[in-house]
Amino acid sequence: MPETTNKEKTKTNLVKEIDFLQKKFLRGLEILTSPLNTSVGTTPSELVYQEDKMKIFRYVPVKKEVNSPPVLMVYALINRQYMLDLQPDRSIIRYLVNQGIDVYIIDWGYPSQMDKFITLEDYIEGYLNNAVEEVLKQSGVSKLTMAGICQGGTFSAIYSALHPDKIKNLITIVSPIDFETDTGLLNIWSKGLDVDKMVDSFGNIPGEFMNIGFLLMNPFRLMLDKYVGFLINIDDKDFVNNFIRMEKWIFDSPDQAATAWKEFLRDCYQKNLLVKNQLKIGDKVVNLKNITMPVLNIFAEYDHLVPPACSRNFTDYISSKDKEIASFLTGHIGIFVSSRSQKEICPKLSQWIIKRSQEK
Repeated sequence: MPETTNKEKTKTNLVKEIDFLQKKFLRGLEILTSPLNTSVGTTPSELVYQEDKMKIFRYVPVKKEVNSPPVLMVYALINRQYMLDLQPDRSIIRYLVNQGIDVYIIDWGYPSQMDKFITLEDYIEGYLNNAVEEVLKQSGVSKLTMAGICQGGTFSAIYSALHPDKIKNLITIVSPIDFETDTGLLNIWSKGLDVDKMVDSFGNIPGEFMNIGFLLMNPFRLMLDKYVGFLINIDDKDFVNNFIRMEKWIFDSPDQAATAWKEFLRDCYQKNLLVKNQLKIGDKVVNLKNITMPVLNIFAEYDHLVPPACSRNFTDYISSKDKEIASFLTGHIGIFVSSRSQKEICPKLSQWIIKRSQEK
């Protein structure tokens, strides 16, 4: 008799589980076939400057008085800058604007084959320098705060060393500076790349090629686990919206201008010239000791793209007296969109900026 009862309980539980899953996926199907709100980069902004494919946007202030100097956000060439404003409730940009910070951002655009001869000098001494000059002109100040993200942080450090007279404060966020490490697959793989042969074969490096490499760095999580998680949460509309936003960003990868990509891989990843003070941008040698302004260096302890070893020691190579490192227990993307981002990282970032905006 007890054996029969156990079988009946098992059967009943199985029927309930099947019924639960059926309702879950029907609800998921209803969500997926209904209008979704997957818009990205929704913080109000206006285009204030354009040069070739580069654009500069200024975010519309929400307060009558904004902190000065303005902050120019410099994102990487590899992905799109709207990661900083991916979803309204976890947007670094929206947080800073709500704190009264005057924020500009560079959109590098999508290089075409006609751009394959653009060099690092063109990006840093050309486009980036022109962006700085334009923001200074529009805001009526002589110096600005530069905040660089990932490769954009490397560019910002280089620019600040070349033009310290234009930078009041420097912020680097998950930015590779010291490339000599074996703690990241990207650093290991890059050592063996024949960059000349790749550029000869591809021209511009396709964004799809870069994406495949990034996915292979953590294949279980990025190609299997996250989709299992999607199925588990398919009946949660907010989760579905945010999942699609993230997928949109991940696969929105511009091609890389061939010459600049080759120079960056060869001189930084393969030769590690930046921290040796031997990197040349045009005919100028980049000396990190020229960085004397206040510096905030933010990195993620679980970053698989830019491991802590690439970022942690940046402040050891500069001359700034006001320099600070801030590490957070998250990953490369978590810096921007995790719950920790809004609770810990954004407050740290905004308070640091506001304090040094008020100081003479």
